[in-house]
Parts: sequence; structure tokens; C-alpha cells
Amino acid sequence: MSLRDATIDRDRRDLVTHQVMDESRLIRFVAAPDGGVAPDLARKLPGRGLWVAADRASIATAVKKNLFSRAAKAPLKPTADLPDLVESLLMKRCLEQLGLARREGALISGFEKSAAAIRSGKAAWIVEAADGSADGRGKLLALARHQIPPPRVCGVFSADDLGLALGLENAIHAVLLEGGRADRWTFEVERLAGFRPLTPPEWGDEAAEAPDGNSDGRGSAP
Repeated sequence: MSLRDATIDRDRRDLVTHQVMDESRLIRFVAAPDGGVAPDLARKLPGRGLWVAADRASIATAVKKNLFSRAAKAPLKPTADLPDLVESLLMKRCLEQLGLARREGALISGFEKSAAAIRSGKAAWIVEAADGSADGRGKLLALARHQIPPPRVCGVFSADDLGLALGLENAIHAVLLEGGRADRWTFEVERLAGFRPLTPPEWGDEAAEAPDGNSDGRGSAP
């Protein structure tokens, strides 16, 4: 069973809309000892889970309308920057997954190796530095359109972000290969899609033609 299969077989109720959703579409929070609200992205913290849809607007609404207190039946005081905190934690988790993927041999980096991985038909994701060259990116995305189904595309992270995560000096192009690690990455990055576009708006038509992490319509990518 893949991680994705294991995480979507339980339903929870969103505090904001009261809709029942599978866990992969929600962020778990718990009451913190200081009376605040703590994100529990790994879903391991003790205490009653307070579940909110994995997007910036929903968490902001839960904070503004005091919905955490109502659900917990206790006076909780979440900070106004809670959506920013969740986004930051999700970014960190996504980068950690990429670092693990490289150590396991499930992530290929560099233009030529990335192109070869795409041609092999085994690419699950193309991960491009947001501030990388449009020329190299365009060539890889053009190759990707010939794979069926095409790999999905993420351009959230800067070259510096990717370099630190992968232990490389120059991290611009990378490909995450199909498999269990790609499933884990997909789970994390789809939650991140509710907080920022997975392909930068300045990529223009390139991003419009490439599949991204918002195929289910939850994220904010154009």
C-alpha cells in the first residue's frame, strides 16, 4: 500500500466548512500548552485533532472566527501568522523529502541527467528552481509533454533552497522518479499548493502548458 493510499482512507471534518474530507486534504492542529494552536503536520502530537482544509484562506478564517476555540471547547489563542507558519513548515517538509529522495537515488539532478530521466518515462515530478534559466526549463518541459502521463512540475523553491536540501552548489533542474518517495513528496507538495502556486506566475505560458500539483483544484496555482 502506498503512503497516499494509507493517508486518505480516514475522513475528518473541516472546522471552517464542516465538510467531511479525507485527511490528505486537511491540516491537523492541536491545542498547545501555552493556550495557542500548534500545527501537527506529521499527525503525531498528543491531544484532540483540530482539522482545517489545507489552504491559506481556510486557516485564516479559522483564526479570525475563533473556530479553534469552538471546536476544542477551550479558550485558544492562535497567532495571526498561523497560515504563514504552516506554509513555512510545509516548505521545510517538501525540501526534506527531496533531500531524502536524492540520498535514496530517487532524485536525479542536472540538466542532462534530468532530460534522460524524462525520456525514460519514469519521471513523476520535474522540480525546477524558481529563479533558474527559462531556456533549460523550457527544454525539459517540452520533453515532458511527450511522456504519458506527463510528469508534474514544481517551481516553488529557489536554487539556494534546492542546493541546501540536496547538498549541491548548483541545483537548478531535478527529476523525482516514480515510486514510494514520489508518493510522499506528492502528499506534502499538494498540501503546499493551498498556500502558494506550485509554478511561478512569471513562468507564463510555460507553466500553463505544464501539469502542476493542483490537478484536484485545491491549490492556488494559475
